[in-house]
Amino acid sequence: MNDVSIRTQKANRVTIIGSLVNVVLTVLKFIAGISGHSQAMIADAIHSLSDFATDIVVLAGMFFSKKPIDSDHRYGHGKFETISTAIIALVLGYAGFKIGYDGIQRIIHVIQMGEFPEKPSAIAFWAAVISIIGKEILYQITAKIGKEIESPAITANAWHHRSDAFSSIVTAIGIGVASFVGSSWTILDPIAAIVVSVFIIKVAIDILLQCIGELTDKSLSEDALREIETIAESIIGISQPHNVRTRMVGKTPVIDIHVRVDASMTVNSSHALATELENKLRSRFGDQTIATVHIEPLELK
Repeated sequence: MNDVSIRTQKANRVTIIGSLVNVVLTVLKFIAGISGHSQAMIADAIHSLSDFATDIVVLAGMFFSKKPIDSDHRYGHGKFETISTAIIALVLGYAGFKIGYDGIQRIIHVIQMGEFPEKPSAIAFWAAVISIIGKEILYQITAKIGKEIESPAITANAWHHRSDAFSSIVTAIGIGVASFVGSSWTILDPIAAIVVSVFIIKVAIDILLQCIGELTDKSLSEDALREIETIAESIIGISQPHNVRTRMVGKTPVIDIHVRVDASMTVNSSHALATELENKLRSRFGDQTIATVHIEPLELK
């Protein structure tokens, strides 16, 4: 089994596990939110439902991104993974906006009508506690796999799990106080929902900005560019690296670089130097790196 297949297998396995947990938590939260009269818990259930939806998107993205290079995609299909990550961010952002909007509407209703939300029951609180534990475990597992296989989609999905865990913490605090103290403190339930929404939207924006950078061919960092030039200069026979261009296709770095060699050098010799540089770049930035070296003559004075 090649590296791409192993990477896809690990990504699919952790995503399927996450999706099954999300289904269970979504059902649990909806039941607890409805029976426990908690808007915050229903909002948390919607968040978990969006988690399940993004799990499906991740699986689809990994399926397409693993396809080999073909005549229509000479640089591979890595950007399908980036697109799936962007979809996750958009879904996450919408969920955050909807949760916040509903919470604000509830608070406005309290101000205008003077009617406080119904006191949530303890079942909603304990459902939030279960969610915190379950989603934090999912985050740890998914983040580890995301880092191991260097997948932005899996890493984004891990943060989606953690955002759900954090939202459940806020939900538990709001529901707990409203449930065990009651009376006017029930206003904390929609306030908790709004706090959750702000955090969710922040995570969504961060993920989306990263995706936009990749989809618009943002260059690698300045440190990476300097390192590429240093690697080129380390090869005897190569000098004056310039016109370095970089971008990412999914998790695959694409590097184009111009270098100068002795003008009297044979084609075979200059080609050997170019190949050596390409191999060193792949050794540093990964076996899948697409490196192209353009040879130019160095005119000796």
